[in-house]
Amino acid sequence: MANKEASVAELTNLFESSAAVLLTEYRGLTVAQLKTLRNSIRQDASYAVVKNTLTKIAANNAGITTLDDDLTGPSAVAFVHGDFVATAKAVRDFAKANPNLVIKGGVFEGKTLNADEVNKYASLESREVLLAKAAGMMKATMGKAAATIDALREKLETAEAA
Repeated sequence: MANKEASVAELTNLFESSAAVLLTEYRGLTVAQLKTLRNSIRQDASYAVVKNTLTKIAANNAGITTLDDDLTGPSAVAFVHGDFVATAKAVRDFAKANPNLVIKGGVFEGKTLNADEVNKYASLESREVLLAKAAGMMKATMGKAAATIDALREKLETAEAA
């Protein structure tokens, strides 16, 4: 009993400290495959095989009640502490290569996600690419503004010379 209480407390802490949570079913995966998945998301998340009953209690303690219906069968949870999109992308790619891994859903920024919504996040470009595109658009806009101001200056100089 004390062991279960400690497990619930640890899971509750993981739920509360995570930026997002991805819930998966791992039925049929080998230990080596799970290790590969853990290594692929290690930078941004931790991946734990969990007991459904204890996880329900811990999630409810952390204020997450929407995962209760999905906590059936062999479940594992990715507790995201870094980039959610990168983690979702890595889990999705692993699931494509290993069809035994099923993405059940998750929670991101307090919003419950189903498997399709997780896949939509996974299809986003990385943060760095999006920032580079935004910087490129700002640079292009500034270049156009500079060209317009320079054209106005030349027009005024020609008007003064005439």
